[in-house]
Formats: sequence, C-alpha cells, structure tokens
Amino acid sequence: MIFIHNFAPCYMCIIPNRMKKNLILLVVAALAFCSCAKTFNQVLKSPDNEYKYEYAKELYASGKYSQAISLLQDVVTILKGTEKAEESLFMLSMAQFHYKDYETAAEYFKRYCKSYPKGIYAEQACYYIGESLYYSTPEPRLDQTETVNAIAAFQEFLDIYTDSKGKERAQERLIQLQDKLVRKELLSAQLYFNLGSYFGNCLTGGSNYEACIITSQNALKDYPYSREREAFSLLIMKSKYHLAKQSVEAKQEERYRDAEDECYGFINEYPESKDRKLAENYIAQCKKRLGERETEEF
Repeated sequence: MIFIHNFAPCYMCIIPNRMKKNLILLVVAALAFCSCAKTFNQVLKSPDNEYKYEYAKELYASGKYSQAISLLQDVVTILKGTEKAEESLFMLSMAQFHYKDYETAAEYFKRYCKSYPKGIYAEQACYYIGESLYYSTPEPRLDQTETVNAIAAFQEFLDIYTDSKGKERAQERLIQLQDKLVRKELLSAQLYFNLGSYFGNCLTGGSNYEACIITSQNALKDYPYSREREAFSLLIMKSKYHLAKQSVEAKQEERYRDAEDECYGFINEYPESKDRKLAENYIAQCKKRLGERETEEF
C-alpha cells in the first residue's frame, strides 16, 4: 500500500486530465460497489426481517432486482399473516418480472391472485400473469402451449376486470398472441404443401396435399378474420390442384372439378390478388384435363 501511495501521484501527473477524471470515477465506483456488496451481504445475513424487507424495497426502487429478489424470497414466507405480506409477495412478483424471469414471475402472480383475490394489487397481478406468459411464448415454429396459456390468462383478466385501464392493452396482446397461433398453423400448412408428393410421412394414408388443405381449412374456421386468410386460401387452391394431378385416374375428374371450383372461389374472394393469374392458369389446366377425359370417354 505504501508503494502504491507513493507511486500514484507520479503516475497521475503524466496522463491527461480527462483520463485522470475517468480513473478517479472508476475508483470511486469500485469502492461504492464494494461498500454496497458488503452492506447487502450484511443485510442478507441479518436476523432482522423488518430491516431486510425495508432494504429490499430500496433495492427494488433503485432497479437492483436480483438483490431485491434474494431478500424478498427470504422474508415473504415469514411476513405471511402480517400487514406487509401482500405487498411483499406482489413486489417479489414484479421484481421477477423486471428481472425477466417471466415463468417464475407468472407463478408468483398466480400465487398472489390465489392468496389475495380482493387485494389492492389483484387487478395488476391478474394482468401481469398474462404479460409474463406473453414474454414466455416461443417463436411460431415451436410448441405454442405457452401462447394458449397466455391467451387464457388475458381472457380471464378481461372477464374479471371489464372496465380496467389495462383492457385495451390486454386486447392488443390477445391479437398478437392469436397472430402467433395463426402463424404456427400457416407454417404447418406450408410445410405440408412443400413436402408435396413425398409419402414418407403419409404411411397411415392420405397425402401431404390433403393435410395442407385440412390444416388451412381449420385455420380459416378458427381464425376467420386473420390477416393470413388469403395465404391459407392460396394454399388450399394450390393443394387441390396438385392433389388432382397426382390422383389415380378414378379420382381425377372429381378432384379437378373441386380444384376448378376452388380457383373460381379464390378469384371471387380476392379479385385483386397477385396470384389471380395462377388461379386462372389452374382453371385452364383443369378444363383441359376434364376436356381430355370427356373426349376419351366419348
């Protein structure tokens, strides 16, 4: 320490003033951090739960959620039955949310709602169950169980708090979550179409084109106002045409007629679609194939 103390002034005199200030700030920050860490560890080991709780509130207010969580987890059970129990549980839930541990946050918010259904934070907690699950949802290609759970949570919030200030936001979240489910179905339908005539996954009967048609039709039924409606309709039309082409002779006439009707339906519903020419080409091909069959029969 003596060496550093005697050497430091000599070193400081040969560096720019701006760097001097930065070094001083770094030293001060490091000392402050060490001091805070020491204080936190002392509080964590303290048997005084009231002191722990008040210090946790300060940490939460200053955005130090990880440390706040550590203290709150220590005291939340001990405070149960006291006037601070409700607040401590809600604060722990919010700290987990801000710390971005959304799955844990959702569980704590559920716990709060179950313990204090008429509590002063009940409305917020009910909303944040859905919000936590919303941030836990995966990309559309993956399993969407959490998305379904988030939709259910927001729907429950809207059913209970019909006049809530969070109503509009919850409705927006529902639309976003539903769009994710729609996207999941669209990706599945597109995959079936892309697999086309590959039979490796059709060992139990049917075809990929039929799977694409069914998946798309179910999506249109479940989400009639989806922004992807045209995309599903296009996949149905394309799949019916290709299904007719690959069908055995006995089924071709029926399937070509079905494909032709589907093309006309697509044009009627989406007259300005960029895929209108494709639909018209399919119609021409269907008519040609049906005409050939009539000639053969004659």
